[in-house]
Amino acid sequence: MITILKETTKTPITLMGERAGICWGADTANLEKNYKRGLDCIKSGHHRVMEYVNVEMILEGYSARVIREWYTHIGGAPTRLQASTRYINYKDFPYTTPPSIEQNPEAAKLYRETMETIAKACSRLEGEYGVPREDAAMLLPLGMSTKIVDKRNVRSLIEMSHQRMCTRAYWEYRSLMQDICRALGEYSEEWEYLVKHYFVPKCELAGYCTEKKTCGRKPYRES
Repeated sequence: MITILKETTKTPITLMGERAGICWGADTANLEKNYKRGLDCIKSGHHRVMEYVNVEMILEGYSARVIREWYTHIGGAPTRLQASTRYINYKDFPYTTPPSIEQNPEAAKLYRETMETIAKACSRLEGEYGVPREDAAMLLPLGMSTKIVDKRNVRSLIEMSHQRMCTRAYWEYRSLMQDICRALGEYSEEWEYLVKHYFVPKCELAGYCTEKKTCGRKPYRES
């Protein structure tokens, strides 16, 4: 689940045009001109103005594994807070089940029983043996669900989308990016435009597949 926080810029394109206009000596009091100027900047590839657009959101219910990959995108000086394993009670933790396991009843049963065993072990370590919660939490798998509060600019998100919306990206990350696109697209009309035109896999950006193994969506670049 993605929650877009109120601190997120409501009119990102207009803000981009206003910031650019300041440096161009333009009329920044006119919102329509600011919007057109911002759009021109994006279409012309002047993407530094994107770094003025603030995005703050809560990412909840995704696995610790995919959040670890989320942290690798550090461009634009993002920051984040993650649910604590020192203070939150994980004796009965939520977790993510991959589709490949979910669709196999026997595999799903084994997966579920394993998670339940870990949860019971965490509870016993704390309750029966007096092990501190932060130490018992070392048993927690990367499949456990977690929650973070994330802050970054839209340029960071757009560049992330090029890599993580690729068919060859990890399935949960693709799902996470789709959820973010949906949430931002519903936040305002300007966000809907940005998501539709700029949150795209890298093959859409390049016009050809850049991967060693293609999914077939785009052809390889001709030598």
